[in-house]
Amino acid sequence: MNSQCPVLSIFALGGVYEIGKNMYGIQYADDIVLIDCGSKFPDESLLGIDLIIPDITYLLDNSDKVRGLIVTHGHEDHIGGIPYLLRQLQMPIYGTRLTLGLIDVKLKEHGLIQSTHRIEIDSKSQITLGTISVSFFRTNHSIPDCLGVVFDTPEGTVVQTGDFKFDLTPVNQQSPDIHRMAEIGQKGVLALLSESTNAERPGFTPSEKHVGEHLIEAFNKAKQKVIVSTFASNVYRLQQVIDAAEITNRKLTLLGRSMINVVNIAAQQGYLHIPEGMLVETEVANQLAPEQVAVLCTGSQGEPYAALSRLSTSNLRQLKVLPGDTVILSATPIPGNERNVARIVDNLFILGARVIYGSGSVTGLHVSGHGSQEELKLMLTLMKPKYFIPIHGEYRMLFQHRMLAESVGVEHRHIHIINNGDVVDIQDGTARVERKIPAGSTLVDGLGIGVGSVLLRDRKHLSEDGILVVVVTRSKIDGKILSGPDLISRGFNYATNSDGLLEEAALAATAALHKLQEEHVNQWNRLKQGMKESIGQFLYAKTKRRPMILPIIMDV
Repeated sequence: MNSQCPVLSIFALGGVYEIGKNMYGIQYADDIVLIDCGSKFPDESLLGIDLIIPDITYLLDNSDKVRGLIVTHGHEDHIGGIPYLLRQLQMPIYGTRLTLGLIDVKLKEHGLIQSTHRIEIDSKSQITLGTISVSFFRTNHSIPDCLGVVFDTPEGTVVQTGDFKFDLTPVNQQSPDIHRMAEIGQKGVLALLSESTNAERPGFTPSEKHVGEHLIEAFNKAKQKVIVSTFASNVYRLQQVIDAAEITNRKLTLLGRSMINVVNIAAQQGYLHIPEGMLVETEVANQLAPEQVAVLCTGSQGEPYAALSRLSTSNLRQLKVLPGDTVILSATPIPGNERNVARIVDNLFILGARVIYGSGSVTGLHVSGHGSQEELKLMLTLMKPKYFIPIHGEYRMLFQHRMLAESVGVEHRHIHIINNGDVVDIQDGTARVERKIPAGSTLVDGLGIGVGSVLLRDRKHLSEDGILVVVVTRSKIDGKILSGPDLISRGFNYATNSDGLLEEAALAATAALHKLQEEHVNQWNRLKQGMKESIGQFLYAKTKRRPMILPIIMDV
């Protein structure tokens, strides 16, 4: 490549080889523009971790080049990491009205609303960020106000689709702007980044309107309360639940903080239309006849502390699931959540509920917000890119998307499946993937950003083998042991018929201390290490377990 000319660089900091925490970047010369900053939830191996967000080391190292963050839509895997990004790096945020409304809730929670510059955009907006001109096109998904993004650079045009499907009969009449997409393709697209979530599914994704018909049918058949659990951000689905409740003369109550937040924001901004008097507090709903009540709640993915999970175990004070109630899971479990969802379904059946769950193609009560194979091919055909980079999916999805691109005429050597941290450099019309930037996952624990591997290792150790606290009191004057070692066990499993095990371990620690004292060793760290080693070796020989050993020496 010509070292004298600027290079157009495309990179991913999250969202490839995985589902969630989407974050991508376009860089030309000294200008970096970011697309989305999402989060995802941890699995069971990440003990105590609340959230996973992208690693932004590269952005911090190049903070003077970051011109702004463009947000394609308001789902958590695209906006969940924004407050943590802004706590470390200030930049303007560009998003549609509903997207900014959802972001504002997060910024207020983190005390960042006053210090963040937020700019509202729509599909007709045009902005300039350094040497990069940015325009947009309307797509549809399972939330209103979704945009694809067009970056015009001196090297050529780059398009990032955001999440999309081609729903030609959308609930809110926001049809995808196919004419605009075709126009962008006619002008020439150097590189296309397109989402791959449903790249394994043949055909077209059904329209959201199909769900509305099945919801009304389910509401009509229900003899008592109807409880619907879905993604809070699926505003179209929420509207169809509201419509079904209106048709069947039911009042509606909300459970779950995110559900309440989204409904309030979407209703205030005109994206949800709720008949006057329909929305009631849960206390009011409890006073009504069961056949007059509908409930919208969070927890369709089996989250342990969400409303549906707590309902299934009768741990929600405000409302109870009674025999004969109908519970509808209007969502498909994200891979990895199946076990938690199955547990909730079992619990609901035990309570006597009629549960409607399973594949949307079977129940008719869920359709995906992502385009299937024919829609992905349609996007490729409209855009006619020279280079193609599949994003937003696990490797098998990206691989399948590559084959779809080849089937519509994109050359194999012009398709790049990149991992987080890989950089596609384009100069003089030629693309290469030859370098990497720092990328990965940053773990959030409460308000702490960047939990280390040592802390996780300690938590795992504690969860498996427990802890043993060893307390020794010695004289500050001559160093003699005044009391102890006393052993306190928490979570360490030892046989109940071996009551003398801890006493024997204490004797081993005492022997180690006496030996060190005879060698005139009085440093705390040496004494503690000696006790840890002696007790650890003794317990492993007796139990084949290695509890975490925490020695405490007090001088008095």
